[in-house]
Amino acid sequence: MKKTVRIWLLLAVTLIPAAGFAQKWEGVAETPQMGWNSWNKFASRLNEQLVRETADAMVSEGLLDAGYVYLNMDDCWHGPRDADGFITCDATKFPSGIKAVADYVHSKGLKFGIYSDAGRKTCAGFPGSFGHEYQDAIQYARWGVDYLKYDWCSSEDINPRGAYALMRDALREAGRPIFFSMCEWGSNEPWLWAAEVGHSWRTTGDIAAVFDARTRRSWENSVMTIVERNVGLRKYAGPGHWNDPDMLEVGNGMTVNEDRAHFTLWCMMASPLILGNDICNMTQETRDIILNKDVIAIDQDPLGVQGLRLKVEDSLQFWFKPLADGAWAFCLFNRGRTPVEYTVDWQTLCFTDTEVSGLSTEFDKKRYEIKNLWEKATKKKTKAVTTAKPLRVTVPGRDVVLYRLTPLQK
Repeated sequence: MKKTVRIWLLLAVTLIPAAGFAQKWEGVAETPQMGWNSWNKFASRLNEQLVRETADAMVSEGLLDAGYVYLNMDDCWHGPRDADGFITCDATKFPSGIKAVADYVHSKGLKFGIYSDAGRKTCAGFPGSFGHEYQDAIQYARWGVDYLKYDWCSSEDINPRGAYALMRDALREAGRPIFFSMCEWGSNEPWLWAAEVGHSWRTTGDIAAVFDARTRRSWENSVMTIVERNVGLRKYAGPGHWNDPDMLEVGNGMTVNEDRAHFTLWCMMASPLILGNDICNMTQETRDIILNKDVIAIDQDPLGVQGLRLKVEDSLQFWFKPLADGAWAFCLFNRGRTPVEYTVDWQTLCFTDTEVSGLSTEFDKKRYEIKNLWEKATKKKTKAVTTAKPLRVTVPGRDVVLYRLTPLQK
């Protein structure tokens, strides 16, 4: 009888969900993460020289100062597992080893990220973490990793909730605070269950440098396809747990207007800002977009509310995002190809964000000073523009105008 009881107790402990064992690291995701990832531009061409040069460029180009702190290696860094089952790196691509590369990244004031997969193999066919979760977490901690992107390839017959909670627990037990970025593609609706598991979760499949058209590969999505899938999930995001509509394609071949709209919508949606371009060779137009600190501040606002699309009129979309100081971000996005002239009547835009923040614009009671966040200041304005009068604007095709509306003191 006692032996039977002991067996049942052992089974009970074994079957307790992993969520009951540990908690994710807190304090590392109070605002959406910012950084760079190797995949969108370089894919399998990842190597030690690229990482070191990118670290240098992130500092010299002002990206670190703007808030881009994570330098993340994606797939294709892996070597085989050693005789004890610990993962190693490709010694040809990384002759100094991952620890030395991480130390170099840290010496620049940056944080270092790495990639693995919850399945048996990564998406590129390298060893996944399935069955080696605790070993991999220990290895990452030894190397000085600060960020883990955890993919979902080769995951047949694996339960996603259990797999991601297991790696969360392993990261916690390894003892080093590591940002946990879940890349499950939204296949199992992680927004419903992952707030206690990861710091962010992908809501869609992979992004491509295509603004609003069919992509070449079945698993890739245009910017607008991703927006449409992410826009309705705002109530699930907040400090410590973010919807992730995938990395940025700014600087990877779309037009400047499309890049600006893409970046702005990600900021309005309180999305992670993970660059995916070649930052060692950027145009000035790309620099102007990704280094606009006023726009970045919309994304990084400490209130942590994902913006809402209030309404759509033909090709014109009206987006609002409440901010911590009582201000609002207001974006007019033109999805069409031709410019749209529009007169903003503030009185028609009075609403309360009943879904998330409970805040109201109250344009009928309050006046706001209007600051255009994409307009370069060429001369000092003698008089502030406010919401006391309608605002006449022109929104270029596949582009945005973005304003910060700051309440005026009575």
